[in-house]
Amino acid sequence: MSAENTLVSVDFEISGHVQGVCFRMYTEKEGLRLGLVGWVKNTSRGTVVGQVQGPADMVEEMKVWLSKEGSPTSRITKAKFTNQKTIDKVEFSGFKTRF
Repeated sequence: MSAENTLVSVDFEISGHVQGVCFRMYTEKEGLRLGLVGWVKNTSRGTVVGQVQGPADMVEEMKVWLSKEGSPTSRITKAKFTNQKTIDKVEFSGFKTRF
């Protein structure tokens, strides 16, 4: 199976000035633009967490976006990616903000 066809799942936690700056909305938009599925939510620690699933190459692109770009007024100081694994099929439909 080639990298484009391999499906992966990864959890993320983004630190910095990422709440109150539409980070979740932009994350949703970027995930959908890349054809990914998953979820995103704020934490009580002031970080944003979530999970992304989809083609490996698009997930890599999303990881770069999450760690370097984010929403226009966000300031990302740290991006942590954990539990990356190959999956047989995606477990979500669409990209949703959780509360």
